[in-house]
Amino acid sequence: MAELYLPSTLTPLFAGLPRRLEVDANTVDEAIGQLNERWPGVRDRLCEPGPALRMHIHVYVDRERATLASPIEARSRVDVISAISGG
Repeated sequence: MAELYLPSTLTPLFAGLPRRLEVDANTVDEAIGQLNERWPGVRDRLCEPGPALRMHIHVYVDRERATLASPIEARSRVDVISAISGG
């Protein structure tokens, strides 16, 4: 199973959602789908309709920038990062 790491800004919005969890998915899209099954609304926070990742969300699979179609291997590390802006 792949290890999935979520941003600290996401976990307080969904009761019981951990920052790190294991997923059994073939793509980034499947992994987000699994999260959304257990915590409805997660997909809306990470993806635009279409679907595509939201502009402020970046996903990396094994340190490589990823898209929803990017493959995930059984031992991959998937990092979901939320861009931070300020002024």
